[in-house]
Amino acid sequence: MSIPTLAYATHSPTSALEPWSLERRQPGPKDVLIDILFCGVCHSDLHQARDEWGGSIFPMVPGHEIVGTVIKVGSEVSKWKVGDTVGVGVFIDSCRECNPCKTGEEQYCENGMTGTYNAMSRDGKSVNYGGYSTQITMDQDYIVSIPEGLALDSAAPLLCAGITTYSPIRHFGVKAGDRVAIVGLGGLGHMGVKFAKALGAHVTILSHSASKKADAEKLGADDFVATSDPVAFKAKKSSFDFILDTVSADHEIEEYLALLALNGTMVLVGLPNPSKVGAFALVGKRRSLAGSMIGGIRETQEMLNFCAEHGISADVEVIPMSYINEAYDRMLKSDVRYRFVIDLASLK
Repeated sequence: MSIPTLAYATHSPTSALEPWSLERRQPGPKDVLIDILFCGVCHSDLHQARDEWGGSIFPMVPGHEIVGTVIKVGSEVSKWKVGDTVGVGVFIDSCRECNPCKTGEEQYCENGMTGTYNAMSRDGKSVNYGGYSTQITMDQDYIVSIPEGLALDSAAPLLCAGITTYSPIRHFGVKAGDRVAIVGLGGLGHMGVKFAKALGAHVTILSHSASKKADAEKLGADDFVATSDPVAFKAKKSSFDFILDTVSADHEIEEYLALLALNGTMVLVGLPNPSKVGAFALVGKRRSLAGSMIGGIRETQEMLNFCAEHGISADVEVIPMSYINEAYDRMLKSDVRYRFVIDLASLK
């Protein structure tokens, strides 16, 4: 017998999210059932709910920044027990057989990771529904532990915004003394500042909006540059060892590459439309332009442990489920500091 579950769903790209009921599967031998406590609201939720990337599946229950409590375990579950506080991120399965999967890089599964929502399960028969709901049934291998000491509401965005910024900062070896620039100060950017500062880097915020200077200072940034200033790019030419670009709006990437010093690296984690990059922007100072996407289960757990050790969490505004459509409208206006988080108690 399936498990009736309350949720919020959208039924078309132009529809508001509204109350809906779905059926979760009973836990199989290696599954756990999670009572969802909090779910972060990612900007990609809005993109997919409005079919801005194409291929959206309706009805859709968004949400892939999930924190909750294990309330039931299957007969062969060895990693979790009832009462554990756990998290679920952007994907809930992968092929488990390719090299990325075997090395803990499931997000780069050669056969395609299985999204937490707006995706078909690997059997090709059922649609996955996300965390804007009261419960979710999960395979034990695709869950992470939420360490003690992390507030559960502000821990939820770590499952996407957190790991999206932590992974490239770690992979490309940011260390104490490095000159790091974060492009954009939003849900992703504010986490990038916190991670880079915790590693001892000198951190500069590059933002089009001069009004965000005070926020940058509160977050601990060492410097702030308003890129709307026509002299900003000349003043910071060849200044940084590492640039993390979190902006999804269109912008000229070559302008930012010019800010890299010799052997510097710029990593895209935002998703802008294509921007022309000429060879001379790279070869002159042996610069690198790379991309990065979330992290695997192993690295996500590492990131959560790092956050607990260093007292890092997301800056959040907690909302009831019924406020989600207003939250989407405010996200479009960048009117959130810096992540909405849904309190699912409001739906129970």
